[in-house]
Amino acid sequence: MTESRRIVSLLPSATEILFDLGLGDHVVGVTFECDFPDEARSRRIVSTSALPEGLTPAEIDVVVKERMAAGEDLYRLDAGAFSEIDPTLVVTQDLCAVCAVDVAEVDDALAHLGCSAEVLTLDPMSLEEVIDSVRLAGATTGTEGRAAAIVADLGSRVDALRARVDGAFRRPTLVLEWTDPAFCAGHWVPDLVDAAGGATVLGRPGEHSVGVDWSEVAAAAAEVVLVAPCGYRLDGAAELAQQVIDAGRLPPDAEVWALDADAHIVRPGPRVVDGAEIIGQVLHPDRCGPPDPAHARRLR
Repeated sequence: MTESRRIVSLLPSATEILFDLGLGDHVVGVTFECDFPDEARSRRIVSTSALPEGLTPAEIDVVVKERMAAGEDLYRLDAGAFSEIDPTLVVTQDLCAVCAVDVAEVDDALAHLGCSAEVLTLDPMSLEEVIDSVRLAGATTGTEGRAAAIVADLGSRVDALRARVDGAFRRPTLVLEWTDPAFCAGHWVPDLVDAAGGATVLGRPGEHSVGVDWSEVAAAAAEVVLVAPCGYRLDGAAELAQQVIDAGRLPPDAEVWALDADAHIVRPGPRVVDGAEIIGQVLHPDRCGPPDPAHARRLR
């Protein structure tokens, strides 16, 4: 790693990984959503949302679908900031056009600016691939040793969690990643439930999340419902969870918990292992201990 390395991260989880690798001083540009660690907030913002503020989940869904159908961008890249920073490395994704700037837009912007930055694209679909993203970032930035230590630690924590819940009844668990309309968990989230000793209901491990009808949700044989909507922290998730409870949309006898989605569930960075451990505490407190109320809140 040379002192002249200038990194732009267009993904909150990538920002987290880069700081964990000890590269915080080299991260010079981030997105408006990069809020962890706290130091990331001081970096120049090069990507902002093109969506209006203050929308409800239903309104966000409508606007996103309309803009995607029209071929319009959901994020705005600050070309001026890119030009001034002149990054040597840009970390982005090609996983979800709703979650962050996709790699095609980044490539177009760099070509337009005549910037020759290396581009690292992270697209994990499973828990194993999320952890491996740390290794990929380490290989790209010359921090392989630090990356190997992080990967080993994350892997050992997942193994320890699986050992704690081994032999326990796998409680049927439904995770909502959006609440209006309903989206059930995909990508790495079912893997978190599995590692925590649960059995995913209506989930799609290793696949994109999809919308489901509320009648399917209400009829699902779930003992536990985890509400972890993308883009929301614990208070917001709890508010949305209460709304779907009041609307009678969930299995009537299920426990309902709100989780800090952005911190521990939906961003594919190292803290998803924290998320697996938190889910283990929700599902099996006798084996894993009770969850910290700052991370998980029971509504019913």
